[in-house]
Parts: sequence; structure tokens; C-alpha cells
Amino acid sequence: MKLKVSAFALAAGLFWGGCLFLCTWWIILLDGASADITLIGRIYRGYSLSPLGSLLGLLWGLGDGFVGGAIFAWLYNLFVGKAQA
Repeated sequence: MKLKVSAFALAAGLFWGGCLFLCTWWIILLDGASADITLIGRIYRGYSLSPLGSLLGLLWGLGDGFVGGAIFAWLYNLFVGKAQA
């Protein structure tokens, strides 16, 4: 069974962006907003534990998850095609 690359990429992007957004708000609600640089903030430019940072993290996560999901689905389809041949 092959994966539809665009659908899988969109699902992965929404999942990663949504998780990053919700986790940021979880930390903000428990510990409060912080301008400290986090590990994710070193990877995703502009991300911080703040409301604006959560939106930037959502955008970065959408893009990153989309690209990662597309690569994963493409590789999956490539290997499934070779295994069935």
C-alpha cells in the first residue's frame, strides 16, 4: 500500500506544528512566559516560550513537519515499490 505524499506531508506538518504550539502553551500556563533561549529556539529562529513564540513555532512546525513528512512518505513509497517488485 502506497502513501499519498501530499496528504501525509500535510498531516505530519499539522501534527508537528500543533504539538509545538500546544506544548508551548502548556509550559506558559504552568511556568509563565520566558525569553530564555530553548533548544527548539536554537533550531527555529524566533521561537521562545511566549504567545508570539508559540505562533512562530506553529509556523516553523508546519513547514518542518510538511517537508519531513513528504520525505518520509516518498521514501516509504520507494521502498514499498521495490519490495513488491
